[in-house]
Amino acid sequence: MPDLDATVAALRAALAVAPDNLPLRLHLAQLLHNGGRPAEAQAEYKAALVQVKTALTARPADADLYEQQAEIQKMLGDEAGALVSIGIAIALRGAPPAEEPARPTPPTDGGRTTPPPARRPSIEELENDEPERPGRLSLGSGEDEEIEPEPGLAERPSIAFADVGGMAEVKEAIRMAIIYPFQRPEIFAAYGRAAGGGLLLYGPPGCGKTYIARATAGEVGARFISVGISDILDMWHGQSEHKLHALFETARRMRPTVIFFDEIEAIGGNRLDMRQHFQRTLVNQFLAELDGAEGDNSGMLIVGATNSPWHVDSALRRPGRFDKVVFVAPPDEEARRDILRLHLRGKPASEDVDAARLARDTDGFSGADLRALVDATAEEAMREALRTGKISPLTTNGMLRALRNQRPSTLEWLQTAKNYVLYSNEGGIYDDVATYLRKRKMMR
Repeated sequence: MPDLDATVAALRAALAVAPDNLPLRLHLAQLLHNGGRPAEAQAEYKAALVQVKTALTARPADADLYEQQAEIQKMLGDEAGALVSIGIAIALRGAPPAEEPARPTPPTDGGRTTPPPARRPSIEELENDEPERPGRLSLGSGEDEEIEPEPGLAERPSIAFADVGGMAEVKEAIRMAIIYPFQRPEIFAAYGRAAGGGLLLYGPPGCGKTYIARATAGEVGARFISVGISDILDMWHGQSEHKLHALFETARRMRPTVIFFDEIEAIGGNRLDMRQHFQRTLVNQFLAELDGAEGDNSGMLIVGATNSPWHVDSALRRPGRFDKVVFVAPPDEEARRDILRLHLRGKPASEDVDAARLARDTDGFSGADLRALVDATAEEAMREALRTGKISPLTTNGMLRALRNQRPSTLEWLQTAKNYVLYSNEGGIYDDVATYLRKRKMMR
């Protein structure tokens, strides 16, 4: 494409003269993207994102910059980051202007009073005057059900509890927090309870904490927002708190919503262990959001997950914030059988695969361990299929051979948890872990 090459060369020459020309760089990135040169386009988008973030340090209240940042993040595939940027832009546009000091009476000229400065239009007026952008969150109506998020930012999962093996206690806790209140609101209203709340899941890695949170959203038809560390933490002072507030504000407008915080200790860690003041202010902001001090949290289920509950601030666990603290144990034998069947679904497995025997032989395995077992068996079957040209089914013997090289990944976590059960369980938070360890005869 000689025309494209010439245009790209001209734009790059112009950028060499004016490297801070953001519109020009974005035009070049879009041109490269449309021209089938994704690697070069991504490099330009990354450079543009650096420019926007630099501009935000000087103008942290510029909603237009946050909207521009969201567009660039979407092009780079950072959908969660784009959601946060959009939420900040909406919060900034909805914030009332700072109250100005009283002005002296304007002078008159020939009996005519000089008109006062033009009034700043409200967000509602701006929304009415400005054409709707596709996928933009609308604040004009105030009706939650009419608000649609940016495509792909808040998903509606297709999985439900039927796709999750075991975890009966966790499912029941979630049903009481959000599902039953939607199904029988009159009963819960009589007892002063509303749909929503907080649920803190802890346990060994790979036991389905993220999966059950996603299935919860699918069970109630809610939007699911998964929040990672990079979506909140920011190098600039005050921006992490601002991002966290904007995310909650966006979720409140999209109810019913399930917000999932993975590795929650990163933003809700124990303040006694923190040496930096800014780390403690982020925890304080998180507590305020959970309390609903910044807005109404009804219709929202806030799920936190951690592999290190001993590093989570104790204030997060009090009633009214994370009302339920649930130990997600490695699956029991019945759950392991169900999980194995779920992972074998859709694969060329023999009808006589003995899931019950495999479940007995995989004591202590997490859901992730069981999936790895099925994958290892499938890999061996694929090698045979490549050699013979025929699809080889997964068999019980094949899975037992793969099991010889598999070990449960939960044992290290359980040994660490045992120390906290023995020496740091004054409040009884680890009682469920203690019961589990006794059943496994890991404690006296």
